[in-house]
Amino acid sequence: MNTRVLRTELKRSVAPWAGAVVLTSALAFLYLVNGTWWTGTTAWTAQWTSMALWTRALLFYLWPLAVGFGALQGLRDRRSKMSELLTTTSRPAWHRAGALAGTTATTLASAFALLVLTGGVQVLAHTAYTHLGWLPISLVGALSLAAGAVLGMGAARALPSVLTPPLLTVGAFAFTALMQTTLGRTQTATASGIPRTEPNRISLLSPAVQDVRDTLDTLSPAVHLGQTIWLLGMAATGFALLVAATPRARLLALAPVLAGAGIALLVLPSDPNRMYVLDKAAAEPVCDGPVCVTRTHQAQLADVAGPGRQALGLLHAALGSRAPVSVRENTTVLPEGTTPRWSSRAVPVDFDDDVITAAKGAELTWALVGEGMVPGCTPVGWSGTGEEDVARTVAVGWVLGELRSLPGSTPSRRHYADTAARPVWKKLKALPRAEQLARIDAMRTAAFSCKGDVLQALAGSASR
Repeated sequence: MNTRVLRTELKRSVAPWAGAVVLTSALAFLYLVNGTWWTGTTAWTAQWTSMALWTRALLFYLWPLAVGFGALQGLRDRRSKMSELLTTTSRPAWHRAGALAGTTATTLASAFALLVLTGGVQVLAHTAYTHLGWLPISLVGALSLAAGAVLGMGAARALPSVLTPPLLTVGAFAFTALMQTTLGRTQTATASGIPRTEPNRISLLSPAVQDVRDTLDTLSPAVHLGQTIWLLGMAATGFALLVAATPRARLLALAPVLAGAGIALLVLPSDPNRMYVLDKAAAEPVCDGPVCVTRTHQAQLADVAGPGRQALGLLHAALGSRAPVSVRENTTVLPEGTTPRWSSRAVPVDFDDDVITAAKGAELTWALVGEGMVPGCTPVGWSGTGEEDVARTVAVGWVLGELRSLPGSTPSRRHYADTAARPVWKKLKALPRAEQLARIDAMRTAAFSCKGDVLQALAGSASR
């Protein structure tokens, strides 16, 4: 397609409006709605992979818009009453269809690219870890908008009615919604019996992805390949419908999308653990002595290294040979509702923990001491319990020799922890040293095994 044809098609088509609506509505959604895409390490401007996944998540409504705009474009010739005239020209049907589909598809893909560029510029200012692992995620997102628009054009050409664009838009939106809820989720349970849902293979037919839960999560290569096959089949069907002139040709035009879906379902992984996988490159440890963080958060290593060493020294002085010997960022990505498992030999660091993120200097040392004593057994995605906060506060006070208010959390929750911790701490300090150690050991056993109540163990209730 030369520049003159492209200019002409842009003037005659809804492509510029479609691109403008996709870009402006996406930016408005991200900037005007206060959601989880602005918080923690998974903010859409914090890391490259998170940015790519959050922009893909917006396709739950951007893709139906692309299908609807494509359908509106597909009715152009019929609205202008030029269908019969165009069929008598010597210009091949596929040539006209290519100009029509290419303009809209390119415009929508460019709008998505501008959205990604907007996020990418901000990511550059927030992270020192640069990589290209996010690029396939965004490329598939741009392809989905282009394929959806071409499919909408073909469907409108095959079913030329003013109701076709709105019905296709609603149908596409219902499809993406169902893929993220009932049809695309499978009911299951964690090892401890907590009910939960997990994505199934069919959910990957949706161009949208689930919300970003962990900065180390990414899509597997099999997902990229399967979705690309499915979207190419969708685009091929849309183009074939655009040039089809007989009912039989329109029926045969459905073959690419059906074949694409079949092949994609064979390629797409069925195991949820092979859909959203750990980004091994991002999870590689970057260490300063015994203190290690992932490459994703290597910029935070300088802030954590000093307090981390001090925390290890305090824990060794209090616990002796039973103390942890390293500070490591947690790289285990568990399904939602799963109870975590910890090693007593390492202090876990989670940069999404408000206690860690709110602490600096000496307060960060206290926070790391607390994580080394009571790492927490709250299931992934759930809110923490006040009893763990109380036990952690008492444990830090026992190590430091005086009760300290830990940073982070809400003022009311911190006040509750401090108030409830003081009588427990006083009773613990009044005991002989051997009994104190026994209760601390019982508390740590409950904390690291996630079996039993850490506060009861600390108060001596468990032993009785």
